[in-house]
Amino acid sequence: MRYHFMFKNIDPLVIPGKYTSHMHDFFGSDAINVSTRTSAELQGGCTTAENPNDFSTYWIPTLYYVNGSNYTAIKPYRFSAYYKELDSAEISIPQNLELLAGNVSATSHHQLDKNAGVQWFSFPTKTCKEHLQVLLLFPGCTNPKTLKYAYSANPDWVDGYGKNRCPIGMYRIPRLRFSIRYDLRSILPDGWFGAPPLKLSCGVSYCMHGDFINGWLPEAAENMVKDAPSNDREYFHVHGPKDEDDQGSECDAQDADPSRGTSDYWTSVRMMGASRNSTISRRHSAYHRLGL
Repeated sequence: MRYHFMFKNIDPLVIPGKYTSHMHDFFGSDAINVSTRTSAELQGGCTTAENPNDFSTYWIPTLYYVNGSNYTAIKPYRFSAYYKELDSAEISIPQNLELLAGNVSATSHHQLDKNAGVQWFSFPTKTCKEHLQVLLLFPGCTNPKTLKYAYSANPDWVDGYGKNRCPIGMYRIPRLRFSIRYDLRSILPDGWFGAPPLKLSCGVSYCMHGDFINGWLPEAAENMVKDAPSNDREYFHVHGPKDEDDQGSECDAQDADPSRGTSDYWTSVRMMGASRNSTISRRHSAYHRLGL
């Protein structure tokens, strides 16, 4: 599990150097800023991950409760980043690897990237006892030299893929999955009827997406793959140089650039600018689609 430490209108992978992104929730290393691109930068920060060897930063669009013109940010009560398919991984997650999943410009089901497996649970016409949850799957293939990435596919169906189900020149890595849970009971104790009064900072629920910059310490990243075949547990602790420390973070994660950008929804909208909004959305969508 990684703990939430910041709402911010930045996206260093898609709009580097500019405070013109829609709002995101950030988890993991607090060294992230508007221009961060390397593992080493993240490893110099404070991590909110339970595993002290994980200095990766993970982010998602912010979910809001909408009441007229009032937008109230809903912080996830649990954000989990799981690493799946470890037994089939050929290499560890490379340093400086950046991954994106989902389609930020999607407004309907047919525009979703089926590979990302975006799934919402308990989004009824009235609140129920279950929590609102969303799942998101990331690409599981990469070229460790170029850091380009792709989803795996059956080579019998897709040209240019090898027996490892990755594009030629790419190798399988642990596959990242986000599981995000929201508890709506405090903000909507009486529930709702009809359309849910909820909106993501990028739009409707179909635009859900996720971003990741690897910050795992190299030794731990290697152990994640090396230890998997000999471990019979579904979940196990990934060992690394920080194992002598207590589990979890003992530092106080903070915004690395508090004087710039914003955590306010309407301020972020003004900073994006109406004329730039569609351009940024298109660029973000292309970035996710191509894995640039």
